[in-house]
Amino acid sequence: MSFRILTVCSGNICRSPLAEQLLRAGLAGIEGVTVSSAGTYAMVGDGMPAEAAAIAARYGVTDAAAHVARQVDEQLIRDVDLVLGLSREHRRAIVELVPAVTRRTFTLREFAHLAASVTDADLDAAAQSAQSPEREPGVGAKLREAVVAAASLRGVVQPFASPDDADVVDPFRRSAAIYESSAAQLVPAVKATVALLIRAAERA
Repeated sequence: MSFRILTVCSGNICRSPLAEQLLRAGLAGIEGVTVSSAGTYAMVGDGMPAEAAAIAARYGVTDAAAHVARQVDEQLIRDVDLVLGLSREHRRAIVELVPAVTRRTFTLREFAHLAASVTDADLDAAAQSAQSPEREPGVGAKLREAVVAAASLRGVVQPFASPDDADVVDPFRRSAAIYESSAAQLVPAVKATVALLIRAAERA
C-alpha cells in the first residue's frame, strides 16, 4: 500500500523541491513511498535556480535538473498522507484550502521536532487507535501511524524557543549565505523525518 508525501513552499523552486528530493532519497528503501512538491504561489514551469540546484547536488541529489514547479491545489493535498509546509504560512494555506487534512499537515521543522520525541509506545498507541476491520496491513499503514503518533504530541513536547524555528527561511533571490542558512535548517529536519518513517516501516 502506498504512502504519499507532499512538500509545499511558495514558488516550488527552492525549498520544497530540495525537501522533496532529499526525502525521496532518504526513503528510497521503503517500497511504495512517493514524494512530490508544489507551491502556494508556484512559478509554474520553472526549474530550480542554480544556487538551489548546487546545494541539492552537494547533498547527493541527482535529479534536480528535472524539477518543474507546479501549483498546489485541493486534489494534490487530498491525495497525500503527509503534507509538509516549509513555513507556517504554507501550513496555514494548506489547511485553509482543505481543512480535513489538518491532522496530517505540519511544517517540515515542526514534524521533525515532534518526530524526535516519538517513542515506541507512541507508535503502539497510534497502531491501536487505527485498528478496524477495514484497516489494511503493511508498510503504508505503519507510516500513517507514525504521522498520527507525531500529531498526538502537538502541545505535549517542549515548544520551539521561537515560533520562527518552525520555518525554513526562503532563500530565493537572496545571498549565498541565506541559501546556506536555509539548507542548514532544512536538511536536519529531513533527516529526522526520514528516521521516524524508517523506524515505523521496520515495524511492519
